[in-house]
Amino acid sequence: MDVLTRPAEEFGNDETLEHLWAARAMEHSDIYFNVLCSVDTKWLQLTPHDDLIHTTFRQDFPDLNVAFIREDVIKNNTNKAKWRVFCEKFKNIIEDYSFGTLMRADTKGDYSERNTILVPRVQFYAIEIARNRENLNNDVKKHYKCASKATIEEENGKAA
Repeated sequence: MDVLTRPAEEFGNDETLEHLWAARAMEHSDIYFNVLCSVDTKWLQLTPHDDLIHTTFRQDFPDLNVAFIREDVIKNNTNKAKWRVFCEKFKNIIEDYSFGTLMRADTKGDYSERNTILVPRVQFYAIEIARNRENLNNDVKKHYKCASKATIEEENGKAA
């Protein structure tokens, strides 16, 4: 995975590298979804800078409804420029601030092809911190099972 930390200019459109990025993004989404299924998200802290991210986010996007994010709205020309300015504020604060991260569009759903948007990591943090603080992510555990180690081992035992 060390190759992922090297400057992008060193690579063309290397298919292997794209697969590594996609695998890392999928792993992150699996872990995060399991966390959502396991804890009271109102108290969940994603980074040491959650307060700063949330305050800045709500100053820059005071009316954004984070319960359901439409990709065409956050990625239209106007909002894309606003998000770029927002993200750059965290360039020297959040590690891998621009790393492509998978985010659920609708808080009521899981990570699926229809409910997933690729966003920069700090945008994911901003929206998910707001969702957690506004108590929008707590319903996940009512509708989805965690893929805990015990659950996986139990399912593997039944298959044997």
